[in-house]
Amino acid sequence: MTSSSEASRPFQVHLRGVVELLSRSIYSGPAVYLRELLQNAHDAISTRKDVDGAGGLITITPLSPRSDVLVVQDDGVGLDLNEVADLLATVGRSSKRDVLDMPRGDRLGQFGIGLLSCFMIADEIKVLSRSARGGGAVEWIGRADGTFTVRPLEGAEGEAVAIGTRVELRPRGDDAELAREKAVLELARNYAEYLPLSIDVDRADGRQSRINKPAIFANPQLADPAELMALGQELLGARPVEAIPLSVPSTGTTGVAYVLPYAPSPGAKQATRAYLGGMLLSPSLDDLLPEWGFFVRCIVTTSGLHPTASREGVIEDSALAETREALGGILRRWVLSMAATRPASLAEFLAVHHLGLRSVAVHDDELAALIVPHLRFETSAGTSTLKELAAAHPRLRYAATVEEFRQLAPLAKPDEPVVNGGYVYDEPLLRRVPQLIPGVSVERAEASDLVDSLAEPPLTQRDTVHAFELRAEEALSDLECAVTVRGFAPSDVPAIYVTDQRVLGATRRRETAADAGGLWGGLLGKLDNGVEGPRGRLCLNWENRLVRTLVGTTDGAVFRSALRVVCVRALPAV
Repeated sequence: MTSSSEASRPFQVHLRGVVELLSRSIYSGPAVYLRELLQNAHDAISTRKDVDGAGGLITITPLSPRSDVLVVQDDGVGLDLNEVADLLATVGRSSKRDVLDMPRGDRLGQFGIGLLSCFMIADEIKVLSRSARGGGAVEWIGRADGTFTVRPLEGAEGEAVAIGTRVELRPRGDDAELAREKAVLELARNYAEYLPLSIDVDRADGRQSRINKPAIFANPQLADPAELMALGQELLGARPVEAIPLSVPSTGTTGVAYVLPYAPSPGAKQATRAYLGGMLLSPSLDDLLPEWGFFVRCIVTTSGLHPTASREGVIEDSALAETREALGGILRRWVLSMAATRPASLAEFLAVHHLGLRSVAVHDDELAALIVPHLRFETSAGTSTLKELAAAHPRLRYAATVEEFRQLAPLAKPDEPVVNGGYVYDEPLLRRVPQLIPGVSVERAEASDLVDSLAEPPLTQRDTVHAFELRAEEALSDLECAVTVRGFAPSDVPAIYVTDQRVLGATRRRETAADAGGLWGGLLGKLDNGVEGPRGRLCLNWENRLVRTLVGTTDGAVFRSALRVVCVRALPAV
């Protein structure tokens, strides 16, 4: 049994502290006040539809030279005296839940904190309301100091209040701009232009502006394609490549994915414009698509994803994961369909987004399997897709750097091309090919293998060639350069200088160890100093006229000078 000193007591709420928490940690800024008022009005109208089928209009009257009060009025279900006292003054209490206290799918508000957002621009909130279920009109006034008053309105004062709710705010001086006509129009359109009801804004000149318009993206299969593309151009600032319809029935998510006509900047986040029941949820939701879906920007509406308390994001739960997977499947089918039926369109798409696709495919198995076979790579025989290369050459050899490729490409046979893996992301993608394309092997090309595969001079001239090689190596001894004579095309290229990566790698490891010192460093340093070896190979072209001339040159000085010029010209650029 609990003693009187241990009796349970309710928490005390410091309203100013709660408002500060909302403004700093939950809401993105004071401008959300209008979104919360429109959301409450929408839910009140939805509830009245259930009660008597009436209602459907929200009217906003901004600040003007004639009035320092902002008014948001709806013809929704309204509140009676008990509901006003119970709901408006209880933080976290909401009428928008079912009998099991679960959020209702047809209501936008869920958390019972929306009205408090008005305290971010005003010190007082005045609510006038009359319930469609019966009862008289009521006035509720809440203050930022945590106090409130409630009173019934009688006589002419009460009769002036129609069924529905009227919220009045007198913004503080530094926040008044958010309640003036220009800002109200902009905010109302931003948040609520696709709400399925009527929202009018009273203008200072006596006119009214209706901000609502049809959400054509909600049913993209039925929409005019030209209108969909126009919407995409409005969102992207450029005409999209294509509009892909989206539909995930299990979470009530529909919309359009617009294929970007330009490559997004590196590191740019996805920016899906998402609506919940027609009300803006986020202008840049970045976790609705799989990571590899960076090449589209989406606009969607949903009824089955669950918003955070701020209503500016969605909760990471099974519904979001299911939607993300389904949207990824739609994008995947779009790419596969292009590959099968519109190869020219696929090529144009890859030309724009290939770098981003490469960067993600390096570590994303799903995208790699989808895209990598269709990516184009430079080879010694021209550019080609990996799918085409694999079909013609089950054994692929690649150069790991651009400079290495430039050295090896002239040595490669046409029927055994070398692939350039030197561009960013290309080498790791090439190493993944055996897992993506069955029956294909991939290995790094070595200069020594390519040189040895070149045509040797005729057997009748071998002695002459051998003597020439020895004489040339002696002339280039200070360059630590081996000399090999082979025949290759084009014949106007006198020589190619190649470096064997295995030799270079061993040399660099010895040099690094020697620089580090210690017992092993000293031993390796002595070993490296004691054993002279070529650091590269000069492959002279037996088909070249200059090389043939050098063979017959007897003047040692001329021979040495000419050979060094040939060698220097063949060295890779740095």
